[in-house]
Amino acid sequence: MLPFARLTIIGLGLIGSSVARAVRAKMPSVRITGHDSDPSVRERAVALGFCDDVTDTAGASVMDADLVVLCVPVGAMGAVAAEFAADLPADAIVSDVGSCKQSVAEALGAALPNAIIIPAHPVAGTEKSGPEAGFATLFKGRWCILTPPENAPEAAVERLRIFWQQLGADVEIMDARHHDMVLAVTSHLPHLIAYTIVGTADDLEGVTQSEVIKYSAGGFRDFTRIAASDPVMWRDVFLSNKDAVLEMLQRFSEDLSALQRAIRYDKGDELEALFARTRNIRRSIVEQGQDDDVPDFGRKH
Repeated sequence: MLPFARLTIIGLGLIGSSVARAVRAKMPSVRITGHDSDPSVRERAVALGFCDDVTDTAGASVMDADLVVLCVPVGAMGAVAAEFAADLPADAIVSDVGSCKQSVAEALGAALPNAIIIPAHPVAGTEKSGPEAGFATLFKGRWCILTPPENAPEAAVERLRIFWQQLGADVEIMDARHHDMVLAVTSHLPHLIAYTIVGTADDLEGVTQSEVIKYSAGGFRDFTRIAASDPVMWRDVFLSNKDAVLEMLQRFSEDLSALQRAIRYDKGDELEALFARTRNIRRSIVEQGQDDDVPDFGRKH
């Protein structure tokens, strides 16, 4: 049994187009309506054909929806929701795919005070963006975290859980504040570090006579992949999850200072113990199926 018959996706970039493609593959009878604020994205979405219909306005896209999924930057959630508030069916469920959950819940609640809102976060993505970047298997074997408010109808939460499971995701229910703290560690802080390292390297290009780019086949190359992620999306993530990011950044700064002292005072045992511990964490990630244990991340040489 299908959890939803009429799906609206607002925001047709990597995640939005991947949701559409996954629904096409797993639930082909579901009618998919899409909208994007960018006319050029709408044109490309029509050409790619992953929606049954692409509308020019957000309001027109939701008029007969029973599930609306917002795939826009977290800072834009409230404004986009306000665009379709007057046209939203009373029984429709509104969800999203944002990396921050407290701020999204507040923004959607303010714009849609009478709607059934169940925020969600599929923990999946790539450094690519745009409707061409999506693919149907993006969510397979990945976590999707639902953060329903206390008053969310259980039946609606269950329908959304089944929806994401049918797209291949493993579903977890989590408190929004807890989600934001966890993601600050596992996603937001690593992106912030990557942006910083790549920016520092770019500042040093003249000093190193362009050798940073020339010899980037080491760890720096892998940081550049993360740092190539959508700049607007990540700007909004850091501002929307400010408190948790700053807390984790303070902890990281303290740990980095301890690492500096260990290097300065030749504390090799401390360094080796840290590196052994982090190596075991990598093994655990592979064992839990969140990455492949292939040489050089599976790159072809």
